Amino acid sequence: MPVVTPSTKEQIVRAAERLFAAHGLDGISLRQIGAAAGNGNNSAVQYHFGSRDQLVQAIFEYRLPWLHERRTLLIAEHRPDDLRSLLDCQVRTLLEHSELPGSHYLCFVDMLRQYGRSDVFEGLPVALRDSAREFQERLGGFLPHLVEPLRARRVAQAMAFIVDAAADRERAHAHGRPVVPFALQVTDLLDGMVGFLKAPASPRTLAVLERTDPAAAVWPAFL
Repeated sequence: MPVVTPSTKEQIVRAAERLFAAHGLDGISLRQIGAAAGNGNNSAVQYHFGSRDQLVQAIFEYRLPWLHERRTLLIAEHRPDDLRSLLDCQVRTLLEHSELPGSHYLCFVDMLRQYGRSDVFEGLPVALRDSAREFQERLGGFLPHLVEPLRARRVAQAMAFIVDAAADRERAHAHGRPVVPFALQVTDLLDGMVGFLKAPASPRTLAVLERTDPAAAVWPAFL
């Protein structure tokens, strides 16, 4: 089979994903990203993407379609009708992605979460944003025991934990460290997340919630 060489833009996106994941958004220059992509033009990144934020958007747009299509396919195949089976579609999608050679995407997303950069999602295509929000709302439908905004917050926290677990697996692969067998990590992670989501809100939590500004109780959503 002929070897397909990635385009200049794709090479830049891949290099940016890897370097941002390792050094953070402010720890690497656009010039260094261009050089890591094999481009000798000091202005290559600005020429193709315009700015750092637009490059971040491009990384999402490079990876997210596959992730959303894979999750949609799993949902269509398994027709989940309870919390665990629906959550399984998300866990499998992200852990499968953590197995892809050369991907640093989940470490990149985990880094953005630590930076609190949930704003980057607002620039994504509407279809991708809607897919993520609809999935999280569907999960919330299995949590009638939680009042809002605790329900949405609990779901968002679970999504962040799954990203973190998948990023750890991706990082272990990148550094040649051993990983837990795939099937075991899937089912163990599901056990933990289902227990977390199904846990009732304590009277103390509900009392604190009554004294809390609703806007302050919101947890930024990722993926």
